[in-house]
Amino acid sequence: MSITSINGLCLSSLSAKTSLKRQPLYYVPLSSSSSSFPSLIQDRPVFAATSPFITTTLREDMGKEYEKAIEELEKLLRGKGDLRAVAAAKVEQITAELGTQTVESSEASERIKNGFIHFKKEKYDKNPALYGELAKGQSPKFMVFACSDSRVCPSHVLDFQPGEAFVVRNVANIVPPYDQTKYAGTGAAIEFAVLHLKVQNIVVIGHSACGGIKGLLSIPDDGSTSTEFIEDWVKLGLPAKSKVKSAHAGASFQELCSHCEKEAVNVSLGNLLTYPFVREGLANKTLSLKGGYYDFVKGNFELWTLQFGLSPSFSA
Repeated sequence: MSITSINGLCLSSLSAKTSLKRQPLYYVPLSSSSSSFPSLIQDRPVFAATSPFITTTLREDMGKEYEKAIEELEKLLRGKGDLRAVAAAKVEQITAELGTQTVESSEASERIKNGFIHFKKEKYDKNPALYGELAKGQSPKFMVFACSDSRVCPSHVLDFQPGEAFVVRNVANIVPPYDQTKYAGTGAAIEFAVLHLKVQNIVVIGHSACGGIKGLLSIPDDGSTSTEFIEDWVKLGLPAKSKVKSAHAGASFQELCSHCEKEAVNVSLGNLLTYPFVREGLANKTLSLKGGYYDFVKGNFELWTLQFGLSPSFSA
C-alpha cells in the first residue's frame, strides 16, 4: 500500500493484493422505487419543434432504379397497347421488390419515431419546467458507470430523471486505470464530470448475468484471445477473476460469475483512485465512490461504499 499526499491529507492507494472492504448501505427489492423529481429553479416553458418530428429518407439509388423501370414500362405501353396488363403486373412486382428491401429499415424507423412521439407528448410537453431548466445547463449529482447490456439501463432501473446522472456505459461496466493514450475517452468523461460538472458521487454498477464477466472468466489461463476488442477490454478485470477463483475454489462457473460481477466493481472503484482529480475530490470530501449491483433476475439492488484509508498527512 502506498500513501499519496493531497492538500494536507494522504490517501492510501490499494495494491493488487489488498482486498477492498465493502460496507453495505442498503439492500432493497426494486418494488420500492421512488418517483421524486429533481428540484427546479425556474418554471419556464420550452418551445417544441414543429411536426413532423422525424422524417424517413430512402436510399437515392433505390428511387432512381424505380423511376428508370417505370420510364421504360411507359415507353413500352405507348408502343404496344396489348401489353398494358403485363406492364401493370411488372410495375407491381418491381414495387414489391423495392418495398421488401426497406421493410426492416421502415420498422426500425417507425419504432424510433413512435418512441420519440410518446416521449414528446407524455414527458417533454408535460414537464416544461424541467426541460426549461435543462435548456440552461446540467448539474448532475451522480456520475454512473454501467454496462451496455440492454437490460440494465441505469436511468430506468434507478429512476433517474433527465439532468440527474452523467452516464458512461461500456461492456462489463469497467473503469480502466488512468492512461491518457489507451483510455482517453473514459478519462475525459471522468475529468469532465468531476472538474466541470462537480458531481458529488461516482457509482459503478454491475449486474447479474453479465456477458462481459462471463467472457472474462472464459479467457484461457495462457491469456490467448479470439476477439479483436472484447477480451482485451475485459482483461482489465483480471484482478477480480484471480481473487474470486482463489476465494471460491470449487465453485461452479455460474457462482464464480456472480461473485466476479461484484468484485469487478471493486476493481473499477480502485482504478478510479488512479485519477488525480478523483483522489483530490475524495481528500477534500467533495466526492464519494460507491459500488452497486443490480440483480434483474431476483429484482434486487445492492449499494456499498469502500474504505480507502484517508488519514492526515505527516512529514518525517
